[in-house]
Amino acid sequence: MPKDQNGRKNGARNGKIRLSKLDMAAARLHDKEEYEERLGKLQKQLLHIQQTYWHEGRRAVIVFEGWDAGGKGGSIRRLTEPLDPRGFHVWPIGAPTPEEQGKHYLYRFWARLPARGAFAIFDRSWYGRVLVERVEGFAKKEEWTRAYGEIRDFERLLADDGVRVVKLFLHISAEEQLNRFRERLGNPYKRWKLTGEDLRNRARWDDYVQAIEDMFDETSTPEAPWHAIPANSKWFTRVRVLELITAALKEGVEIKPPPIDPELAREAAATLGIQLGAVGKVKE
Repeated sequence: MPKDQNGRKNGARNGKIRLSKLDMAAARLHDKEEYEERLGKLQKQLLHIQQTYWHEGRRAVIVFEGWDAGGKGGSIRRLTEPLDPRGFHVWPIGAPTPEEQGKHYLYRFWARLPARGAFAIFDRSWYGRVLVERVEGFAKKEEWTRAYGEIRDFERLLADDGVRVVKLFLHISAEEQLNRFRERLGNPYKRWKLTGEDLRNRARWDDYVQAIEDMFDETSTPEAPWHAIPANSKWFTRVRVLELITAALKEGVEIKPPPIDPELAREAAATLGIQLGAVGKVKE
């Protein structure tokens, strides 16, 4: 799987990701023109990648974690904009239902894994067990500490079964989060995004930092590494998200259009009078 560009920019020290080491100031684009140009190229690549995965029956799981107001929703929109809706599903993950609470916490994620040829995109995920459930006391210490091994095993099973796993954490500063909370409160069409839970989580910022960095240490593996993204700049975040996803999904995969069905080519020639060359182009 692809690694981040370098340790300094991505907060890594001795193989460990530390949020305080992320280069937040450098993580910006020059202007809107650069943003739109880079985003457009990446979206076109993603469509071609999706087509290859669809025709070859490959599967991918893309996990988004991050702070409240960290930009997960906006990044997911830019990720899915160019894609054929038949080939992906976005799963927004909230608190488990009463029925789900009576089962192992991974049960609801097993049930949402991608079908053959598809992407499953998780807006929050099974990492709730070692983040919010840990910090807020919804899981006992023995439960969330045991979960690290369970999650590693879960993701290894997916990778061994041919599923490409991409995990992204969007990090914003406390100051940037406060600015985004203010913006949401001031915008009638965004107020619904801000909840009392968001405010309570902010009050335990340091506890969440510890839980997040423990999560990185315990669950970043060769088959499913974590990518921590400085996300104070929305334009940079969206481009970086797509860069990491395209790199991960392309690795070891030849991205190409599928060959034409010979029977279809013969039928087109007979019925429509269209002759195809050796490379699939219409002959004059």
